[in-house]
Amino acid sequence: QGLKKLAPTDYPHLIFGTSKPAPGLPSADPLLGKNKVPDLQKVFQRSDGLPVHLKLGYPDKLLYRTTMALTIGGTIYCLVALFIASQPKKQ
Repeated sequence: QGLKKLAPTDYPHLIFGTSKPAPGLPSADPLLGKNKVPDLQKVFQRSDGLPVHLKLGYPDKLLYRTTMALTIGGTIYCLVALFIASQPKKQ
């Protein structure tokens, strides 16, 4: 009887294990475009005194200010709701 092997000993070739493109596909996809990482590294590593989350300009500022407004507004709303809930009820 004994134990039997559960897994095969020879493995098929990995699909992503080679640097060759899959057959039938172009070697470079035109939709990928240019590598933007070096340009973004220059932007984010610039020492201009701005925090990282505000370095990309107006869209970052808009998102930051919207988040701060919602946070402050939510905090005020919760404090007012707690104050109103803590008042004794009139009969």
